[in-house]
Amino acid sequence: MTFPLGFWDVSLLTAITAIILLITSELLSPHYGKVNIQIDRRRLKNAAMTFSIIFLATVAIRIVSIILSP
Repeated sequence: MTFPLGFWDVSLLTAITAIILLITSELLSPHYGKVNIQIDRRRLKNAAMTFSIIFLATVAIRIVSIILSP
């Protein structure tokens, strides 16, 4: 049995998740006024940065595989 998601799909999923989390963390910042949502902004930003780093790692792996393929 094979895993239904390919490497490209996982990379795309992490990119979309990172973008959504980064936008959400910026919209919850105090620069946009009073927001009555009880979410830890620091933790949300850390999650967004983690997903961004994972996405960049998948892109780097993809680039290396393209360069090293004969």
